[in-house]
Amino acid sequence: MSNDNRWLRMIDENPGHSRWYIERFREMAERGDDLAGEARMIDAMVPRGSLILDAGCGTGRVGGYLAAAGHDVVGVDLDPELIAAARADHPGATWLVGDLTELDLGGKKDVIVCAGNVMTFVAPSTRVEILRRFAAHLAGGGRVVIGFGAGRGYDFHDFFEDAATAGLRPEVLLSTWDLRPFDPGADFLVALLVRD
Repeated sequence: MSNDNRWLRMIDENPGHSRWYIERFREMAERGDDLAGEARMIDAMVPRGSLILDAGCGTGRVGGYLAAAGHDVVGVDLDPELIAAARADHPGATWLVGDLTELDLGGKKDVIVCAGNVMTFVAPSTRVEILRRFAAHLAGGGRVVIGFGAGRGYDFHDFFEDAATAGLRPEVLLSTWDLRPFDPGADFLVALLVRD
Protein backbone atom coordinates (compact mmCIF):
# COMPACT_ATOMS: atom_id res chain seq x y z
CA MET A 1 0.00 0.00 0.00
CA SER A 2 1.28 3.46 -0.85
CA ASN A 3 2.59 5.56 2.00
CA ASP A 4 0.79 8.53 0.40
CA ASN A 5 -2.53 7.37 1.84
CA ARG A 6 -3.71 10.35 3.91
CA TRP A 7 -5.76 8.26 6.35
CA LEU A 8 -2.79 6.08 7.23
CA ARG A 9 -0.60 9.16 7.64
CA MET A 10 -3.15 10.64 10.06
CA ILE A 11 -3.11 7.44 12.13
CA ASP A 12 0.69 7.40 12.08
CA GLU A 13 0.79 10.99 13.32
CA ASN A 14 -2.01 10.43 15.86
CA PRO A 15 -2.57 6.78 16.88
CA GLY A 16 -5.87 7.76 18.55
CA HIS A 17 -7.36 9.22 15.36
CA SER A 18 -9.54 6.22 14.50
CA ARG A 19 -11.00 6.07 18.03
CA TRP A 20 -11.74 9.83 17.86
CA TYR A 21 -13.47 9.36 14.50
CA ILE A 22 -15.59 6.47 15.80
CA GLU A 23 -16.68 8.40 18.88
CA ARG A 24 -17.41 11.51 16.83
CA PHE A 25 -19.94 9.69 14.66
CA ARG A 26 -21.46 7.81 17.59
CA GLU A 27 -22.01 11.13 19.36
CA MET A 28 -23.57 12.62 16.23
CA ALA A 29 -25.93 9.64 15.98
CA GLU A 30 -26.89 9.98 19.66
CA ARG A 31 -27.71 13.66 19.09
CA GLY A 32 -30.01 12.67 16.26
CA ASP A 33 -27.91 14.23 13.48
CA ASP A 34 -28.88 13.13 9.99
CA LEU A 35 -26.10 10.74 8.97
CA ALA A 36 -28.03 8.87 6.28
CA GLY A 37 -28.34 11.35 3.41
CA GLU A 38 -25.97 9.43 1.15
CA ALA A 39 -27.63 6.12 1.98
CA ARG A 40 -31.13 7.44 1.26
CA MET A 41 -30.00 8.47 -2.20
CA ILE A 42 -28.48 5.05 -2.89
CA ASP A 43 -31.59 3.31 -1.53
CA ALA A 44 -33.76 5.27 -3.99
CA MET A 45 -31.64 4.07 -6.93
CA VAL A 46 -32.16 0.33 -6.58
CA PRO A 47 -34.83 -2.25 -5.69
CA ARG A 48 -34.84 -4.05 -2.33
CA GLY A 49 -32.32 -6.82 -2.03
CA SER A 50 -29.75 -5.15 -4.27
CA LEU A 51 -26.07 -6.02 -3.99
CA ILE A 52 -24.18 -2.99 -2.68
CA LEU A 53 -20.52 -2.32 -1.95
CA ASP A 54 -19.74 0.43 0.57
CA ALA A 55 -16.17 1.25 -0.48
CA GLY A 56 -14.13 2.91 2.23
CA CYS A 57 -17.02 2.22 4.57
CA GLY A 58 -15.47 3.59 7.75
CA THR A 59 -17.78 2.96 10.70
CA GLY A 60 -20.55 1.64 8.45
CA ARG A 61 -23.05 4.47 8.64
CA VAL A 62 -23.96 4.29 4.91
CA GLY A 63 -23.84 0.53 4.47
CA GLY A 64 -25.50 -0.06 7.83
CA TYR A 65 -28.53 2.00 6.81
CA LEU A 66 -28.72 0.21 3.46
CA ALA A 67 -28.51 -3.22 5.10
CA ALA A 68 -31.31 -2.27 7.50
CA ALA A 69 -33.37 -1.18 4.47
CA GLY A 70 -33.12 -4.72 3.03
CA HIS A 71 -30.06 -4.67 0.80
CA ASP A 72 -27.17 -7.15 0.69
CA VAL A 73 -24.24 -4.95 1.73
CA VAL A 74 -20.51 -5.54 1.89
CA GLY A 75 -18.34 -2.80 3.35
CA VAL A 76 -14.57 -2.61 2.87
CA ASP A 77 -12.14 -0.32 4.69
CA LEU A 78 -8.40 -0.51 5.37
CA ASP A 79 -8.75 0.56 9.01
CA PRO A 80 -9.40 -2.47 11.27
CA GLU A 81 -10.58 -0.25 14.12
CA LEU A 82 -13.28 1.31 11.93
CA ILE A 83 -14.34 -2.13 10.69
CA ALA A 84 -14.65 -3.35 14.29
CA ALA A 85 -16.94 -0.39 15.02
CA ALA A 86 -19.00 -1.12 11.90
CA ARG A 87 -19.43 -4.75 12.98
CA ALA A 88 -20.49 -3.66 16.47
CA ASP A 89 -22.87 -0.91 15.39
CA HIS A 90 -24.31 -2.40 12.17
CA PRO A 91 -24.32 -6.21 12.37
CA GLY A 92 -26.68 -6.59 9.40
CA ALA A 93 -23.94 -6.15 6.79
CA THR A 94 -20.64 -7.87 5.99
CA TRP A 95 -17.63 -5.74 6.97
CA LEU A 96 -14.16 -6.54 5.65
CA VAL A 97 -10.72 -5.09 6.27
CA GLY A 98 -9.16 -4.53 2.87
CA ASP A 99 -7.29 -2.23 0.53
CA LEU A 100 -9.44 -0.84 -2.30
CA THR A 101 -6.47 -1.17 -4.67
CA GLU A 102 -6.67 -4.95 -4.19
CA LEU A 103 -10.46 -5.22 -4.20
CA ASP A 104 -11.55 -8.67 -5.36
CA LEU A 105 -14.91 -9.72 -3.93
CA GLY A 106 -15.62 -12.37 -6.53
CA GLY A 107 -19.02 -10.99 -7.44
CA LYS A 108 -20.78 -8.12 -9.16
CA LYS A 109 -22.57 -5.26 -7.42
CA ASP A 110 -25.62 -3.25 -8.42
CA VAL A 111 -24.19 -0.15 -6.78
CA ILE A 112 -20.80 0.79 -5.40
CA VAL A 113 -20.97 3.78 -3.10
CA CYS A 114 -17.82 5.64 -2.08
CA ALA A 115 -18.86 8.49 0.21
CA GLY A 116 -17.15 10.47 2.95
CA ASN A 117 -14.36 11.96 0.80
CA VAL A 118 -12.69 8.53 0.58
CA MET A 119 -11.18 9.26 -2.85
CA THR A 120 -9.35 12.28 -1.41
CA PHE A 121 -7.73 10.13 1.30
CA VAL A 122 -6.34 7.39 -0.95
CA ALA A 123 -2.86 7.81 -2.39
CA PRO A 124 -2.98 9.74 -5.69
CA SER A 125 -0.99 6.97 -7.38
CA THR A 126 -3.76 4.46 -6.55
CA ARG A 127 -6.83 6.40 -7.71
CA VAL A 128 -7.07 4.95 -11.22
CA GLU A 129 -6.54 1.39 -9.97
CA ILE A 130 -9.29 1.82 -7.37
CA LEU A 131 -11.66 3.13 -10.04
CA ARG A 132 -10.71 0.16 -12.27
CA ARG A 133 -11.53 -2.22 -9.43
CA PHE A 134 -14.89 -0.51 -9.00
CA ALA A 135 -15.64 -0.89 -12.72
CA ALA A 136 -14.69 -4.57 -12.61
CA HIS A 137 -17.15 -5.19 -9.76
CA LEU A 138 -20.19 -3.64 -11.46
CA ALA A 139 -23.09 -5.80 -12.55
CA GLY A 140 -24.70 -5.04 -15.90
CA GLY A 141 -26.46 -1.70 -15.55
CA GLY A 142 -24.71 -1.07 -12.24
CA ARG A 143 -23.45 2.32 -11.11
CA VAL A 144 -20.60 3.69 -9.06
CA VAL A 145 -21.51 6.67 -6.87
CA ILE A 146 -18.61 8.75 -5.55
CA GLY A 147 -18.81 11.91 -3.48
CA PHE A 148 -16.08 14.26 -2.31
CA GLY A 149 -15.41 17.91 -1.68
CA ALA A 150 -13.34 20.45 -3.55
CA GLY A 151 -10.10 21.73 -2.05
CA ARG A 152 -9.02 18.31 -0.78
CA GLY A 153 -6.20 17.67 -3.23
CA TYR A 154 -8.22 15.96 -5.97
CA ASP A 155 -9.43 18.33 -8.67
CA PHE A 156 -12.78 17.36 -10.17
CA HIS A 157 -11.31 17.57 -13.68
CA ASP A 158 -8.54 15.13 -12.69
CA PHE A 159 -11.16 12.80 -11.22
CA PHE A 160 -13.12 12.77 -14.49
CA GLU A 161 -9.92 11.97 -16.40
CA ASP A 162 -9.05 9.16 -13.98
CA ALA A 163 -12.57 7.74 -14.27
CA ALA A 164 -12.30 7.74 -18.07
CA THR A 165 -8.93 5.97 -17.87
CA ALA A 166 -10.58 3.35 -15.64
CA GLY A 167 -13.40 2.78 -18.14
CA LEU A 168 -16.08 4.76 -16.31
CA ARG A 169 -18.12 7.66 -17.62
CA PRO A 170 -20.44 10.11 -15.85
CA GLU A 171 -24.14 9.38 -16.12
CA VAL A 172 -25.32 12.04 -13.65
CA LEU A 173 -23.34 14.77 -11.88
CA LEU A 174 -24.66 16.44 -8.73
CA SER A 175 -23.29 18.95 -6.24
CA THR A 176 -24.98 17.42 -3.18
CA TRP A 177 -26.38 14.13 -1.95
CA ASP A 178 -29.84 15.73 -2.00
CA LEU A 179 -29.76 15.88 -5.80
CA ARG A 180 -28.83 19.47 -6.58
CA PRO A 181 -27.29 19.83 -10.06
CA PHE A 182 -23.52 20.07 -10.47
CA ASP A 183 -21.96 23.18 -11.97
CA PRO A 184 -18.30 24.08 -12.53
CA GLY A 185 -18.22 26.29 -9.43
CA ALA A 186 -19.60 23.63 -7.08
CA ASP A 187 -17.63 22.88 -3.92
CA PHE A 188 -18.79 19.25 -3.80
CA LEU A 189 -19.26 16.51 -6.38
CA VAL A 190 -21.51 13.47 -6.35
CA ALA A 191 -20.77 11.52 -9.52
CA LEU A 192 -22.89 8.61 -10.75
CA LEU A 193 -20.66 6.64 -13.09
CA VAL A 194 -21.32 3.75 -15.44
CA ARG A 195 -18.99 1.46 -17.35
CA ASP A 196 -18.11 2.54 -20.89
